[in-house]
Amino acid sequence: MGAAPRSRSLHVLTIAPFYPRLGDESGGCFVAEPLGELVSAGMQATIFAVEPFYRPRATASGQAPPARWFRYPAIPGNAGLASAGDGLYLCLRKAVQDLHTRSPIDLIHAHGALPCGLAALQLSRQLGLPYVVTVHGLDAFSQAQVGGRRGRRCAERSQQVYGGARRVIGVSQHVCDEVQKGMSEPVKLSVVYNGVNPSLFQPGEGAASPALLTVGNLIPVKGHELVVRALAALRDEFPRITWDVVGVGPELNRIREVAARLGALDAIHFHGKLGRREVAEAFRRCTVFVLPSHYEGFGCVYLEAMASGKVAIGCAGQGIEEVIHHGENGWLVPPDGHAELIEGLRILLRDPERRMRIGVEARKTIVESYTLRHQAEQLLRVYEESVG
Repeated sequence: MGAAPRSRSLHVLTIAPFYPRLGDESGGCFVAEPLGELVSAGMQATIFAVEPFYRPRATASGQAPPARWFRYPAIPGNAGLASAGDGLYLCLRKAVQDLHTRSPIDLIHAHGALPCGLAALQLSRQLGLPYVVTVHGLDAFSQAQVGGRRGRRCAERSQQVYGGARRVIGVSQHVCDEVQKGMSEPVKLSVVYNGVNPSLFQPGEGAASPALLTVGNLIPVKGHELVVRALAALRDEFPRITWDVVGVGPELNRIREVAARLGALDAIHFHGKLGRREVAEAFRRCTVFVLPSHYEGFGCVYLEAMASGKVAIGCAGQGIEEVIHHGENGWLVPPDGHAELIEGLRILLRDPERRMRIGVEARKTIVESYTLRHQAEQLLRVYEESVG
């Protein structure tokens, strides 16, 4: 990675609503891990991790690079999302001013338009600093989570954020397209794919009997119900098949109930949240990784599975389709493709040689193009172009 063309190292202030914390080491790892790579390359990084006052207070996890935590005023729930950036700005403005006085900031990097991007826009106006904003999901204007008049206000404020940014970073071309569709004028967009640590996520022998793995929040769009129904359908042919589920969320009890009705609950292990090394070990143990999410901007977990030399099953039409080529380095099924998921799993579980070939290609794809170093190099280029 080349150094920034200046007499001192580039200083980037990152503002993120998710960052590893005690009890949730994986939360925000996709922000922390590339930052660690950038710091190792000589960039100066300051991280402000932020949360609304009504959430439980975070405790730092010892993650490097460390973050300073801020709690900001906000109306609880989605009702306050459009205005949350105003409260965040009021919370941060003195700290950012003081930081800029001590160690001049070259660029602000906000994660998400609301609230962090809106606070970055206001800090930019106050201090004359450029900012970039990363969009991590397909709901780029927050209208999927906030409806009606409040949703329209979220969209308006997100448009202001994207319009004022030196660069809008999407984690896939699919995400960038969603941003541009919601704007009346062209936006300067860059795709920066997430990366993975191939030293942490490495191939392993896998379980002796078929073991499926899903890592992701238990919410409807992730497709857990499709997996439990496929699991039940496959048990006659693969009586020792199991399914490991890593993650938490509101779908947990419903998935348990569906599994119990189908007679498959005894084959499922719910692990809740795991640390990064435990997640990596889960990937090494599994036979196939499956996350048939039908609303996914990209998905770091697919890359982690691929780096682990495993077949990753995702949905066609989502951001991961830009990396996974069906049958070559992974597997794709249609959204809500119940029959296709069952058949795909059956094919893969019957044919270990095919799984191995796909897994080897998957790992090769990651090592050649989707490591944390690749991500950091792309981010640094965006940073340097944005301050130039």
